[in-house]
Amino acid sequence: MKFMKLGSKPDAFQSGGADVRLVVSDLATDVIVHIGEVRFYLHKFPLLSKSSKLQKLVLKATEKGTDDVHIDDLPGGAKGFEICAKFCYGMVVTLSPHNVVAARCAAEYLGMTEEMDKGNLIFKIEVFINSSILRSWKDSIIVLQSTKALLPWSEELKVVGRCIDAIASKTSVDPANVSWSYSYNKKGVACTEIIEPAGKTSVAPKDWWVEDLCELDVDLYKRVMVAIKSKGRMSPDLIGEALKAYAVRWLPDSYDALVADDYMRRNQCLVETIIWLLPSDKSSGCSCRFLLKLLKVAILVGSGDHVKEELMRRISFQLHKASVKDLLLPAAEPSDGIHDVRLVHNLVQRFVARTALSHNGDFVEKSDEKMIELNFEQESTLALGELVDGYLSEVAADPDLEFSTFVELATAVPEAARPVHDGLYYAVDAYIKEHPNINKADKKKICGLIDVKKLSTDACVHATQNDRLPLRVVVQVLFFQQLRAGSSSAVPLTDGGENACAKPAQEQSEHCERRIPRHPNKLDKQVTGLSAGGEGEDRHVELRGGRNSFKDQVVGRNSFKDQVVGRNSFKDQLGGLLLQSRSRRIFDKLWSSKGHGENGKGSETSGSSQSPPSTAKPTEVKPSPLPPLRNRRYSVS
Repeated sequence: MKFMKLGSKPDAFQSGGADVRLVVSDLATDVIVHIGEVRFYLHKFPLLSKSSKLQKLVLKATEKGTDDVHIDDLPGGAKGFEICAKFCYGMVVTLSPHNVVAARCAAEYLGMTEEMDKGNLIFKIEVFINSSILRSWKDSIIVLQSTKALLPWSEELKVVGRCIDAIASKTSVDPANVSWSYSYNKKGVACTEIIEPAGKTSVAPKDWWVEDLCELDVDLYKRVMVAIKSKGRMSPDLIGEALKAYAVRWLPDSYDALVADDYMRRNQCLVETIIWLLPSDKSSGCSCRFLLKLLKVAILVGSGDHVKEELMRRISFQLHKASVKDLLLPAAEPSDGIHDVRLVHNLVQRFVARTALSHNGDFVEKSDEKMIELNFEQESTLALGELVDGYLSEVAADPDLEFSTFVELATAVPEAARPVHDGLYYAVDAYIKEHPNINKADKKKICGLIDVKKLSTDACVHATQNDRLPLRVVVQVLFFQQLRAGSSSAVPLTDGGENACAKPAQEQSEHCERRIPRHPNKLDKQVTGLSAGGEGEDRHVELRGGRNSFKDQVVGRNSFKDQVVGRNSFKDQLGGLLLQSRSRRIFDKLWSSKGHGENGKGSETSGSSQSPPSTAKPTEVKPSPLPPLRNRRYSVS
């Protein structure tokens, strides 16, 4: 910190109480200057020789026959006037970044110019500011912060503008040339000054200036950042980092402090300023998490629609980088539920529209750059699908979440974003569980969002014993599982050993299943073994297929009952899962419509291991009626 001493005489000012200042002298004082509540007992001659303003005031007081001079609007107050009075007496005065602005404004008000006396106070203060203050990084910030209490004088004297220009210029230089004092506390680093030892060069980090500027008030910070951005030398990433640091420094963490009546307006102004200062490049500079936090604060403090619109525009460029927790934005109105699902739906629509535009661009050429860009768009689309499904699972617990809102958000994601429907299935299941009063039509519609062909093995096992699902969905899951097992039996195995499996099915679903996280309620314990006890081929029967056809697996040599409870049971194919009465009734109904053999017996009694002949005609046998949904239960052995 820089200092400047003026004068050579000892300081003879004394306090005669809380509101009295007097000069110890052999000569009696002949003028009393009132600065607000403080009275100064001084001598006329030293003051009148250097201040044109005091000459006029003393002359008026003499004409009125009094020694009292009243000054109520002096910038800098009693402290500023005391510095000016001591300078008039030639006493020692120490100027510092903390009092130089007050002394400069007071001297300007009192008219202490070169016309009154050579080397007057205004001249000496300007020399100190230009030669020392503006060349020091920290001193410039301290002086700039002190100018706020002295507006508009500090603005008219261009102290504010000069400090801002000095600060902006220093932030724009090469960090290798930084040699002034600064603070840097990130990552456990604490540095008060950059020192260049002999033979070594200390290089400041690129963001060395970020934390120091956080000490400025929001209006001064805004002007400094505008000046920094106008120079065009600062990258958007550094600008975004500076704004994030400022938001962390001033925005409270707690909800109560954020929306408190005393600070609501300040927080609103702070958020709007940060948003206004965001880099012009909407796709870089600030992370999606930071933008979503700003959007959450903007909603809580009641910012205007234009502020939210700007944030939503920026978030739509990188929505795929967000997390489910970041998207849990509070609803603006309590009647809308806990979370603002409609706002998230709007963000998803914007992202999908932007992605569609980029896909419709110049991706026809097969150059490496085009393919890389296309792959990036595909990755972002897949990430969006996982994000939305995870978000739906979280907000499904909201009892006030409307059915139409849930469906609209689920269908806003393009089909290409969901190669696997596990996440959507668990979200739908969570919604049905938390909304038991949903009617049959809505339940059918919401379950229709799920494509059972895109469910993983774990999701299928979970769905087969989920009594909240409609019967039609369970039948589709079971039927597809058998079709997949039957189709994989026709594909040569990768090896003939114990670990043989259908390679195409593995390659088709390996990537998709790896991207979708396992559901916490998955039934791992029910699919612990994929092979049945026994010898020979019976030991190696797996869930995804075997060596027999679909007929061999379900309607083979033994009866359906034998397959359920026998050695080659359906339980063995599902790794230990024994479907009880509900699933058996489903298959009874399924195969009763497939056809029956002679003497009223179904084709499952056939001794052939081949598929049933196409010439077989079904008999008029009606399946037994199914019990009501509420009574349909099954268990796992």
